[in-house]
Amino acid sequence: MLTIEKELWKEGYNYIACIDEVGRGCLAGDVVASAVVMPKDLFIKGINDSKKLTAKKRDKLYDIIYSKAVAIGIGSVDSKEIDEINIKRSTHKAMKKAIDNLSDKNGDLIKPDFVLIDAEKIDIKIPQKNIIKGDSKSHGIAAASIIAKVHRDRLCKEWAKEYKGYGLEKHKGYGTKEHIKALKKKGPSKIHRLSFLKNILNDNKQLSMI
Repeated sequence: MLTIEKELWKEGYNYIACIDEVGRGCLAGDVVASAVVMPKDLFIKGINDSKKLTAKKRDKLYDIIYSKAVAIGIGSVDSKEIDEINIKRSTHKAMKKAIDNLSDKNGDLIKPDFVLIDAEKIDIKIPQKNIIKGDSKSHGIAAASIIAKVHRDRLCKEWAKEYKGYGLEKHKGYGTKEHIKALKKKGPSKIHRLSFLKNILNDNKQLSMI
């Protein structure tokens, strides 16, 4: 999984920011992106696509990545803006925010000289490469997927305390049967993406914010 990064290091790049996002297909909550710059030639055992790991394993690796990474940045876009500009543009915006927020352990901002992105291409002046299924091919992108996933899952637990009855702490905003049942019963909350609910809640009255 280090092959891609090794090639770039050989070309003279030092700060390779690897980016992934989570929450793109959710009905509620922010889309979250993470950018991670890992040290040269460091391989952390167990790092893989976050979807292939248990929550317990992700939490453990999250702490290890934070302790070892050169820099980490988080970017997010909320449901209101997702409805305004669409999910693709929101995802790209979250990724750019993650790059802008890259900072080291001292809180100093780090500017990458190359960017590796899972599947997407974004409008930045930094050289970049998009990799299909990057979280299974790049060690850094897999690390970014873990950081983004754990960060968003923790946000979901906080949202669940404020917006009760939807089960956000369980399904994390995805369109499970439980979630859709709650939506039809309660209507959407302030963090639901109304643009995602049109085919689920056909009654326009149900699409009014509560």
